[in-house]
Amino acid sequence: MSYLPHNPQDPTLFDYDAVKDLGRELHEKYISGDPFPHIAIDNFLPDNLIDLCIQNFPERPDPGSESFNRDQERYKTSYHPDNMEPKLRHLFYAFNSRPFIRIIENISGIKGLIPDPFFLGGGFHETRQGGHLDMHADFNHHKPLDLERRINVLIYLNEDWKDEYGGQLELWRTDMSEQVQQITPIANRCVMFTTTQQSMHGHPQPVNHPNGQSRRSIALYYYTSTWNSTKASKTTQFYARPNTKDRADWQVRTSEFISDITPPFLMRQFAKAHYRLSQGQRKTGGA
Repeated sequence: MSYLPHNPQDPTLFDYDAVKDLGRELHEKYISGDPFPHIAIDNFLPDNLIDLCIQNFPERPDPGSESFNRDQERYKTSYHPDNMEPKLRHLFYAFNSRPFIRIIENISGIKGLIPDPFFLGGGFHETRQGGHLDMHADFNHHKPLDLERRINVLIYLNEDWKDEYGGQLELWRTDMSEQVQQITPIANRCVMFTTTQQSMHGHPQPVNHPNGQSRRSIALYYYTSTWNSTKASKTTQFYARPNTKDRADWQVRTSEFISDITPPFLMRQFAKAHYRLSQGQRKTGGA
């Protein structure tokens, strides 16, 4: 039996009356999570929905997908919901609905959560054979909506996945001194956690499936209207595990250092020039 109840009227929607109190019984476990508030819930979605995602996972990149292949995130692709088949689009839009948000609020205790209609960084995620995602703290500012990022929800889509296949989600202490949690990304396991600049997470162990299968998941992010000018906007911050070959992202750190020491007026002029250049490249096809 799944944690979220099946809706016989519309399988891709969640019934508010059926879920409005769901998650309150997990709140204490969530906030006491170590090294930061989190929880893992097995058999999270009804079987028909998890099967829908597994059977219709994209076979190749589409116009809305983004692929990454660098030291910190190797062989990773994200797929935007707007390019998926209709039932999958409806499901992702349901993840942004009041009933689903109510469940997240009940579990986390964070009220006033706001979904992301743009799905920035969200959607389906895939890491192919040999790929990994180094330890990091997520970007904290949704600039188009001027919102503060608060909650990550990950739902895994990997059938019969074993520890030796790699790709386990790892949670580490803020100072990167110790791994505290290691969570195997098995199908229909949901992991939810509070995301801050202290919530270090990733799957740094390379994917090593004997049949070459990729690591797949649903990624959903939620925000609150608590952003203000006293907070520093950060992109994803990667950190190296001790005694490993992990590499720091010096390009991002250098860019943020320059931003910190450059007067705001000059930064605004630079941003305008960069925008005009990008628009010109887009119109002419770019390089």
